[in-house]
Amino acid sequence: MATTSTSRVYELVIFGASGFTGQFVVEEVARNSAEGPKGTLKWAVAGRSRQKLQQVLDQAAGNLGKPELKSEVDIIIADVEDPDSLASMSKQASIVLNCVGPYRFFGEPVVKACVENGAHCIDISGEPQFLEGMQLNYNSQAAKNGVYVIGSCGFDSIPADMGVVYTKDQFKGTLTAIESFLSVNTGPEGGSIHDGTWQSAIYGFADQDKLRSLRKKLGHKPLPVVGAKLKRRGAVFYSDEVKQYAVPFMGSDPSVVKRTQRYLCEELKESPVQYSAFAAVGGVCSVIKLMFAGMLFWLFVKTSFGRNLLIKYPEWFSFGYFTKDGPTRKQMEGCSFSMTFFGQGYSQGQDPQQGKPNLKICTQVKGPEAGYVATPIVMVQAAITLLNESKSLPKEGGVYTPGAAFCKTSLIERLNKHGVVFSVISKPEA
Repeated sequence: MATTSTSRVYELVIFGASGFTGQFVVEEVARNSAEGPKGTLKWAVAGRSRQKLQQVLDQAAGNLGKPELKSEVDIIIADVEDPDSLASMSKQASIVLNCVGPYRFFGEPVVKACVENGAHCIDISGEPQFLEGMQLNYNSQAAKNGVYVIGSCGFDSIPADMGVVYTKDQFKGTLTAIESFLSVNTGPEGGSIHDGTWQSAIYGFADQDKLRSLRKKLGHKPLPVVGAKLKRRGAVFYSDEVKQYAVPFMGSDPSVVKRTQRYLCEELKESPVQYSAFAAVGGVCSVIKLMFAGMLFWLFVKTSFGRNLLIKYPEWFSFGYFTKDGPTRKQMEGCSFSMTFFGQGYSQGQDPQQGKPNLKICTQVKGPEAGYVATPIVMVQAAITLLNESKSLPKEGGVYTPGAAFCKTSLIERLNKHGVVFSVISKPEA
């Protein structure tokens, strides 16, 4: 059994705390500092600039009405280009919360330092190439050293991954397939996403060939298909489930969920669930707008010149959805998300390999603004679960998905208490 070291100076260290997302993770840790194994968490912030880190602490102190943050939270100077500084940071932490992206460029040095120096590592990457690359390169060493490396612990992909786990737990029988539909709601102030996510998407689509090569190296056999095969949807389709047009979700959720299902199948001998993810986009006008933006994106992402233009002018190419400044706090207050899961399977006693599914279930995960409110909540609760529930984690360290790491923990119950709510919309019925 791998456990966090009791001799570490800090239970949590937030690396990249002065970044756009990092500043909100700092505030979330401060809000929940009483949830540590011994009550008050001992935590620190880390990054390249002491001045910027102090500004983030001052800002958090003002926003939360906690002036003690200015002096009680320590600052660690660490840089992804300085391995010694990362090693020093990792030696002081039980868990490093890595907020420095794009992870394909800056993530591996942090994972390496954590694995070599005995610190667990949690990130919020939505980049399959990085996530699966870390599994290939560090899983064995992490297992040997008793270190848990848990990627995609943000909006990508805890709602989807734990949502599938939750749906399976609520289903009385053999759940064989799930489709999820993401809906994002904005308030009167509108909404946007910081362009760091936009950059990750650009490089991710440009490197599809490298991802395919990486998966060949992992050498996984195809997962068994249990029950009726999930039907493929079109690139754009009208969904009777959510009563609007939908498109395949282009983030990391499908690959993360598949990795979790592989773990549950191969390690825990559970029946794997087929999964497809979609995003609801609204009416015909929204579809036309999306298709135009998508064609521009695919055209420009294929060349370095085009990628430079996409990176330089995110607002223009995304119709204002991605911006260099990110959303304002007022915009965040008016935004929310819901992810609805439509599952099908077989009742207890029925052979999933015989006949059509005879039961359906609908569940939902709802929460506040996805990128900078919900993401810090789920990231911090993942870390607190890791600190508090070591006996419920996989028996040995390694590189895990959220669903693989936390399927036997109380993470879902913790999230329900913090505003990311899992619920059953309709119980299993024929």
